[in-house]
Amino acid sequence: MDVKVWRLLDANANRVREGLRIIEDTARFVLDKPAAARAIRGLRHGVDKLVREHYKQLLSARDVEHDSGRANAARPYQGGARTLLAANFKRVEEALRVLEEYGRLLSPGAVKKAQAL
Repeated sequence: MDVKVWRLLDANANRVREGLRIIEDTARFVLDKPAAARAIRGLRHGVDKLVREHYKQLLSARDVEHDSGRANAARPYQGGARTLLAANFKRVEEALRVLEEYGRLLSPGAVKKAQAL
């Protein structure tokens, strides 16, 4: 069971980092908001720090070839950068919530850190 939970945590940690990267780059390059980009970069680095000590377990649980959700077709964003940003903020929020809840099973000490992020 632990391997499946580590796999879930790995997918959500990646989801958070990817979402934050999109938000950061949008703030930096599209909106020209360097302070916002720096703040988001700090959050992204915080997530990295949160999962770094468990990176071996996360990586060993990764199984991209057998991911049943991988074949989902991507939908285009309707509404441009604003819609893309909103979707990625939601993506980050949801993935952090999964890290917080499932983190209780394997690393209770990380829960407070996930909540702070």
